[in-house]
Amino acid sequence: MEVALWQFAGDLPSAGPNVGEIAFDSERRRMSVMTRQPDGGGMLWCKGAPETVLPRCQFWFNGQELQPLAADDRIRLQQAQEDMADRGLRVLALAWKPLSANLVAEEDQLQLCGLVGLEDPPRPDVHEAVSRCHEAGVRVIMVTGDHPHTALALAREIGLIRGAAPVLLTGDNVRHMTSASLQLALDAPEILFARMTAEQKMQVVQALQRKGEMVAVTGDGVNDAPALKTADIGIAMGLSGTDVAREAADIVLLDDHFATIVSAIEEGRAVYDNIRKFLTYILTSNIPEAVPYLAFVLFRIPLPLTVLQILSIDLGTNMPVGAGTGGGTATQRRHASPSTRSR
Repeated sequence: MEVALWQFAGDLPSAGPNVGEIAFDSERRRMSVMTRQPDGGGMLWCKGAPETVLPRCQFWFNGQELQPLAADDRIRLQQAQEDMADRGLRVLALAWKPLSANLVAEEDQLQLCGLVGLEDPPRPDVHEAVSRCHEAGVRVIMVTGDHPHTALALAREIGLIRGAAPVLLTGDNVRHMTSASLQLALDAPEILFARMTAEQKMQVVQALQRKGEMVAVTGDGVNDAPALKTADIGIAMGLSGTDVAREAADIVLLDDHFATIVSAIEEGRAVYDNIRKFLTYILTSNIPEAVPYLAFVLFRIPLPLTVLQILSIDLGTNMPVGAGTGGGTATQRRHASPSTRSR
């Protein structure tokens, strides 16, 4: 994202050396950087979710001069944000303000530069993978920190949401819900979570577990670590995932593809089905062979088959069945160390 913004800005003069930073977190949903200017003053550069940056802006830059940010301007900016979010774009607000010589940084009275929309398209095979999950009875729920309109547009694009009126909950909604009401909300056929914090993602996982569900969580960021650790199966992304996410997960994907998880589920179900068939065959064939010997020991009934005959039957029937139960190679592997560069 940082590289995309830098390339979009083009050839701009240097803003001066960095002298400080107010880091991003999921509660503030914005970050700021302070730079020192040649004249001894400084600048504060801020970017983040529009709903957290716009209330702190007092002016806006129309391309030539600064103007007060009036109520009508805020309405137009909100409409522009929703329009970009409806197209599946991740929207950020960019703002700045000059600082005094002592570089006291406060994120207020900012000067809005504008809104920027970033496109993060899904992989081509995700739509098919989601369809295979639906067919296999695997429920997929999106829990994201993006804007609700962005999340809904992306969910419709990949086929995760098909109905006209899905349940859409934000982090603020979840914050005011009890554990029981969250569990009831998860009964909805189609549900989507947006603007979620790390703690709220973990709450969704715990609510599903209390409903008796086997929960697998995928993630790549630091904010996903609590949910990855709480889930029955935590699946981290190896190529773009952070060290914290990989350390908290049980499995690391080698290729960062959601479709890989679906393929692994298919392989696992095939192996499990083969094991069940093999055990069923062994029990149905060996028990009838063992019963006559028990009758011989307990009731002195003559043996219907000799030991060599039993061994001949086992060699001719069990070995071909055992050889045919081998599963395919798994597309996932257990996470071994934080230095693993795989997804």
